[in-house]
Formats: sequence, C-alpha cells, structure tokens
Amino acid sequence: MTNDYDIMWTEKYRPKNLDELKGHEDIIPRLKGFVERRNLPHLLFAGPPGTGKTTALLALANDLFGPGNVSRNLLELNASDDRGIDAIRNKVKEFARTASYGGVPFKIVCLDEADSLTSAAQHALRRTMERYVKTSRFALICNYSSKLIEPVQSRCAIFRFKPLDEKSMKEFLVKICEKEKLVYDDEGIATVLYISEGDLRKAINILQSTVASGKSIEKVTVLQTVGHADPEKIRSMLTHALKGDFYKARDVLQHLILEYGLSGTDVTYQIYREIPSLEMPDLQKLELNEYLAEVDFRISEGASSNIQLTAFLAKLVKENESRVS
Repeated sequence: MTNDYDIMWTEKYRPKNLDELKGHEDIIPRLKGFVERRNLPHLLFAGPPGTGKTTALLALANDLFGPGNVSRNLLELNASDDRGIDAIRNKVKEFARTASYGGVPFKIVCLDEADSLTSAAQHALRRTMERYVKTSRFALICNYSSKLIEPVQSRCAIFRFKPLDEKSMKEFLVKICEKEKLVYDDEGIATVLYISEGDLRKAINILQSTVASGKSIEKVTVLQTVGHADPEKIRSMLTHALKGDFYKARDVLQHLILEYGLSGTDVTYQIYREIPSLEMPDLQKLELNEYLAEVDFRISEGASSNIQLTAFLAKLVKENESRVS
C-alpha cells in the first residue's frame, strides 16, 4: 500500500487529455471538435461540483496547446478569491492583451467559480471579452449559471455538466484502488458512491481519507470516516415510526445523533433520501416530504433539532394510526 497520502489523489489521477475523461459522452465530442479545428468560442461550463468542469478545461488546454505550452497560454483564476473589478481590469486584461505562444492564435483565461464575481466585475468582463477576442478566449466555470448576467452568458457556448453516473464513477474508483493496492469490497465502493452523489472529487477524497486512517474500503469504515449515518439505520427509524412504535424510533434517532454526531439538517437530508424507498402510497410520501421541508426550515431558523425531528417521527406514527383506523 502506498504511503504518499500527502499527494491529493484528485490531482494525482486527474485526466490529462480529453480521451481520458469519462461520463460526459455528450460534451467530450464537442470539445474534441474545437481541438481539431484549433479554434473555440468563449466557454461557459456549468453544473454541480465534482463533475469534471475544471478537469475538462485543463484537458482541452493540454490537447490544444500541448503539455509544454499550457502554462504560457492558460491563466487560471479563482473568482471566489479575485472576485472584484480590479482583478478583471488588471490581471485578466494584462494577460488577455498579449499574443499567444505556439501555433494556436489565442490564449485561454479560465475564471473558476465565476458565479462569485460581483456585478461590476461581470460587466467589466463583458467588455474585456469583446475587446480581446482576437488574442484570448474566456472559459467561465460555475455551479449556477443563473448568477451570471445575461450579456456574459450570451457570449459563451454553454456546456452543462450533470452528476456523474455510478458506472463511470465506480470504474474510476476501482482503478484507483487497484493502482494504490487498496483492500476494498463492492459494498464499500457502493457506500462511497451513495455518499458522494455524483461528485467524483468528493468520492476520491472519501477514498483517500478512509485509507489514510489505516482502514480498508468497507461500508463500516467509510461511514466512520465521513461521519455519515448508516442508511439502514435511517430506514429502521422510519420503519419503526410507520409501524406505530414511537419510542423505538426515537431511541434510534438519539443513537444516530450521539454516535455519529449528526446535525439536524444532516438527519433531515438523509431522511429525505430514504423516503422514496418506504412502503407507503406515493401521496403520503409527498405529504411527508412537505412536512420534512417544514422541519428542515425550522431547524435552519434556530429551532431545536431534537424537538423538531421527534415531532417528525410523531407525525409518522400519527400517519400510521390514521391508515389503520
């Protein structure tokens, strides 16, 4: 087993070119077309975190410029740090106005987390995108494209990244496990996939954290590492309540909070994920989701999580009694 835990596996196993990217079969061919034509428009990559937006751009730059010329032709800025108008006027403009190096006639300015840019910075960016289009292309990466002003969006070719499918994620995680000579089982990998919810970066970090603590990749060790409650215990709590056994359901709830140290919102989110699997009519599932949303809102506003979650279990017990009667 390797001991280089100081190396982040998200960087160590980051795909270096577009052919290595997986899970975005609708996006990769379009990006390869830009590389073949050696031209591209301004780009906007939008989607949930950990789905490969930044990786796709770096792979595109590697294929377009060649590995040796990327550093000279690509400016990476994290807009959550440099989010003001000065960053656009100074850093971006100085880079964008100079000629590219090598055979490609433009540079690429990458603004990660572009949805954090202030309104004034976005308006300045719009003008910069127009003015230096002959020497530079802009690639904006964000989680929420709606936070960008419409003039910026309309100047970009938009690529929407979806959460990665489990098959692609599992193949990638198993490849890491085999290269790192890790001890793992299918249930452990499935638990990592359940927790990460399509976020590959999160999945890889869970994998590395579990191994760094000296444990194999198994269901119990993964749950202990991330402090995530066992989904089966959540289902057990809900099942007890639906059968009318309030006290058993409450005991499971207290055990979850004490053993895993979960916050109220953590518990409500896990309940939300387990409601679809309950054996009850769809209409009642909708009602439970509606009430759970109220509970989550109250907790977020400062109400006692214990009282609110216990009230939710009481609601389930009452639902059971109304069905029986």
